Amino acid sequence: MLIDVAESESTGAGAAGGAAREYRVEELAEAAGITTRTLRFYRERKLLPPPRKEGRIAWYGEEHLARLRMIAELLERGHTLGGITELIGAGESGRDVAELIGLQAAITEPWSDETPVHLSWADLTAAFGDQLTEANTAESIDQGYITVQEDGITHISRRLMDATVSLVGEGVPLAAVLAASRKAQEYADAVAEVFTALIRDELLGALSHTEDLAPGEAARLTEQIRRIRPLARTVADAQFTLAMDRRVHAEYDAVLSRDA
Repeated sequence: MLIDVAESESTGAGAAGGAAREYRVEELAEAAGITTRTLRFYRERKLLPPPRKEGRIAWYGEEHLARLRMIAELLERGHTLGGITELIGAGESGRDVAELIGLQAAITEPWSDETPVHLSWADLTAAFGDQLTEANTAESIDQGYITVQEDGITHISRRLMDATVSLVGEGVPLAAVLAASRKAQEYADAVAEVFTALIRDELLGALSHTEDLAPGEAARLTEQIRRIRPLARTVADAQFTLAMDRRVHAEYDAVLSRDA
């Protein structure tokens, strides 16, 4: 709570007797690690509650500092100021901001646990030889898997990179591996769209207007999404292996029929 004027004639260092600390604009900005201009911008965006006024002096409390630290944390997580404003507005209208933040984290947290890997140009030449062409490099960049630096490349997935190297080592041309990768990526995107549409349409319809969420609804949806995430991976894996069984048998029967 902000200290009431009648309760204390506080100073920037806080009144005696254990009163809560109060800050002038410059002091609060310094404590939060931001500029006074940024602090005033947050005030204009309604991200901070009004300060206590004592004459022409504005006094800010610990709750203002806590709010600024929360804003910094949310920005670091990738939230926009507009989204933060909505979250804070929801909290001030009776819902828990922490619940809404937890729901956003459950929705947007990464599904993959892939580890990037860096390879030097010497490593790439050893793995791919004369198949390390400009065309193959450009295709890998276009698929979004690699970024190029002066000393080599960084691939977003060690597992995919290792699989590519192994396939080429088995005699599959790198261009063919990349062509298959592009198709697989398209089909994977289509499968992902099936699951995101299912969650969006069946579970998250209420999120079109967060102000309509009942108290506790964000927490319930968060737990539900966390339970569903591993189920989606299980279904996708099972569907893929079953599809491989069907396709392999179909190809084998086709080979037999040609030899007959």
